[in-house]
Amino acid sequence: MKKKVVSLMLVGAMVLSMAACGNQNTDQGAANDTSAKAEQSDSSEAAPESADSEQFESTQITVFAAASLENALNEVIEKYNETQPNVTIVPSYDSSGTLLAQIEEGAACDVFFSAAQKQMDTLQNDDQLVVDGTRHNVVNNQVVVITYKGSGTAVTGLENLKDAKSIALADGSVPVGKYTRQAMVNAGMLDAVEDVSTIPTDVVSQALGGVEINECGNVSVVKTQVAEGSNEVGTVYYSDTYGLEDKLDILQVISYDLTGNVIYPIAQVKNDEADELEQKAALDFVNFVKSDAAKAIFDSYYFDTNVED
Repeated sequence: MKKKVVSLMLVGAMVLSMAACGNQNTDQGAANDTSAKAEQSDSSEAAPESADSEQFESTQITVFAAASLENALNEVIEKYNETQPNVTIVPSYDSSGTLLAQIEEGAACDVFFSAAQKQMDTLQNDDQLVVDGTRHNVVNNQVVVITYKGSGTAVTGLENLKDAKSIALADGSVPVGKYTRQAMVNAGMLDAVEDVSTIPTDVVSQALGGVEINECGNVSVVKTQVAEGSNEVGTVYYSDTYGLEDKLDILQVISYDLTGNVIYPIAQVKNDEADELEQKAALDFVNFVKSDAAKAIFDSYYFDTNVED
């Protein structure tokens, strides 16, 4: 009888021991699973994210942006779509003045990205079409005097533009044209007026001794005219020279003291045709444009992202 009791006790001890081992294995498995999930979480946090972690359903937004933003913004859009692939972004590039006029005439637009404060001020204050709280300063830029490679021009910068055989110059409604006129006023080359954007191109030509000026509708046209050698010199933004280093020479980077800051603001636009999903996606894209991921792209295209919002 005693042998039977001892035997039963031994069996019970073995069962308890096996159960304990099983619990240890279970605990270890749970720990491994928790560790794996933590690693997955760390990995996902390292990936680029949109400003809103929500994954949007399929929608489309329209972005009106200054022509000088085209190369950089196309890359920003690609980066955004890495985390929001269901949001189709349709960009429209032109001079800020032209884009503003299109919005005022009723063109459907979700986001406006201007090359100057003036156009955004008009949209916000006069037209009341900026969504409250969505306006932000994104980048700064500088106006440069350029010529094509091997031009042999006698021009060294703004102060002797009159020595050019021909000049490509944006009209005053285009921000780069306005900034150029402002620089010429501050340098004593043009008479001061209340609004420098109203100075006609022929007045600029007269101030430069009657030099031939090719008036251009946006900065991209100026860049193309000079790069192709159709005009000897022109004024564009520093960022416009990206990728054209083999075709263009920068004769002068005009200081902010002459042009003032060249701030590019962005804002969501009130769009009565947009549904709730489209509006949310538009705001999300505006916020992404302010992100570090977007700033890195703008920096690589010669924009200055060290600006006060």
